Amino acid sequence: MSAIPLVYDEFGAGPPLIILHGLFGSARNWQNYAKTLAERHHVIAVDLRNHARSPHAPTHTYSDLAEDVAALLESLDLSDVTLLGHSMGGKAAMTLALASPARLAKLVIVDIAPVAYDDHHTSLIDAMLAMPLAEVHRRQDAERWLESLVPDPTIRLFLLQNLQFGAGGSQWRLNLPVLRAAMPELIGAITPAGGAQFTKPVHFIRGARSDRIVDSTLPIIASYFPLYAVHTVANGGHWPHSEAPTEFRVHLATALDH
Repeated sequence: MSAIPLVYDEFGAGPPLIILHGLFGSARNWQNYAKTLAERHHVIAVDLRNHARSPHAPTHTYSDLAEDVAALLESLDLSDVTLLGHSMGGKAAMTLALASPARLAKLVIVDIAPVAYDDHHTSLIDAMLAMPLAEVHRRQDAERWLESLVPDPTIRLFLLQNLQFGAGGSQWRLNLPVLRAAMPELIGAITPAGGAQFTKPVHFIRGARSDRIVDSTLPIIASYFPLYAVHTVANGGHWPHSEAPTEFRVHLATALDH
């Protein structure tokens, strides 16, 4: 599968820093961080395939995502790149680092490990697919419709960032059928070929209230990323950058400086 051209936002000048969002997310989720980080970095916040402004594609594997990012780095002729990836974006960053590390200097991985997880996302996709888009003309209507299927208001509002409204109703910017079909891959473990390792610094920033990076996963992390460090955001969960931004920024600064 060939790489697709990704849409991205660009800020600042300096050492390159690429931000890769998580599932159902977008570059916009990281805009405040991108603007601050741009004081010292050339920041590129990406919309990954099948999300936001980037093109839809028929497949959505971690190899696909890694190839898209690799093509972007090549097209911009970037080297000594720091990849900052959250959740799905973190697994994409790890996949790229293990397959094609030449242009990379460092990884910063937010609350995800290269291991398999339970499926908490297919039910959310099914809820979005069930929405009668032709009848939903306002955000309030969409929120009211999703309320019973997605009771958590924070998750509901996060999903609704992906809904566009027009004269004929509404539409999702996410490629929901492809993402649903890709779910076994997205929740699966990363298995690099031939025992590959990435032997440059990798900083994992985890939320203390999240179960994505627990101590039992550390030996697996070490087997792929021997120069790893773990930073814990005490007041954060799976989205520590939005749940505890002040504390997260401290850990992020440490990761970027080492």
